[in-house]
Amino acid sequence: MTEISHALYRKYRPTQFDEVRNQEHIVRVLIGALEKNTIPHALLFTGSRGTGKTTVARIFAHAIGAHDIDIYEIDAASNRGIDDIRELKESVYTAPYESPYKVYIIDEVHMLTKEAFNALLKMLEEPPQYVVFILATTEKDKVIDTIISRCQVFAFHAPTREQLRTIVLDIAKKEQYTMDTSVADVIALSADGSYRDALGITQKVMMASGDTILSADEVAEIVGAPKRVLLHDLLNAFAEKNVAQGLTILEQIAESTVDIKLFYKLFLEYVRSVLLLRHNPQHILTKLSETYSPDDVSLIEKLAKDTKAGIHSGFLSALLIQGEYIGKNYVRTLPLELLLIEHCNK
Repeated sequence: MTEISHALYRKYRPTQFDEVRNQEHIVRVLIGALEKNTIPHALLFTGSRGTGKTTVARIFAHAIGAHDIDIYEIDAASNRGIDDIRELKESVYTAPYESPYKVYIIDEVHMLTKEAFNALLKMLEEPPQYVVFILATTEKDKVIDTIISRCQVFAFHAPTREQLRTIVLDIAKKEQYTMDTSVADVIALSADGSYRDALGITQKVMMASGDTILSADEVAEIVGAPKRVLLHDLLNAFAEKNVAQGLTILEQIAESTVDIKLFYKLFLEYVRSVLLLRHNPQHILTKLSETYSPDDVSLIEKLAKDTKAGIHSGFLSALLIQGEYIGKNYVRTLPLELLLIEHCNK
């Protein structure tokens, strides 16, 4: 077991374009700009949190020859006012120390005030030739149109659950930990499309583990995931239309520290997998073994074969509707309780 001395997301952060995952459409354009020496003076990176916007900005900054002393990272969430942008303007018109370019990476740029946006706009309209602005935002719709129109815009893709699962397994192996696919899958689902969050959760589990084997129960405790037995029992309760058993399970969940939104996502995936296996077995069976444990696959196969069970497309539709209310009620399990009672009384 290796000692985890610093954050995994920093340790394994890409430092070159060929290490960047899932953003080939952006990397290809940026490399093309480098090869043709057509460096844009302003770029806007958009996308959800933890998708690599700042990382790619740093890689591009170094690729155009900027040294660390000439790369400035600004958090617009805490430097959002007109005075902050005025200070930036004074710096912009000073030549680089030892690089051909000065690069300003402005994170969460949508947080700037209206006055600050207008001041930034003037710099984008007539920047010095040696300055490159890289703006990053998770909320493009809050960036004013005149700023957007002066930037080359790049939309970052959020990683899929499968991609996050692969990364988690890969890094666990590099850190000399053992983790099975179903455990990595829960981490990937919890990360909600963020590379950074996936590695953050993985590190928490490693730190909490007493050995090098990362178990499902350890992950469940860290991320608030339910133990598999609860998911299995509730799925069987819906399949058998056993309202008493289902309510008992939901009561256990309500009194526990389980993250109800994560529970819902995992339960939804089980139901979806049952229906996919029932209607398209050849295509989905291999994927199930990559995602679930043998016990999970066994239950899913059993319910998929039982066409008279209460797991069907109508139930999945009702489950999706109730998902809109998950996490919005004083009684955390209320949407699932209502669904169970209505489902069992049909």
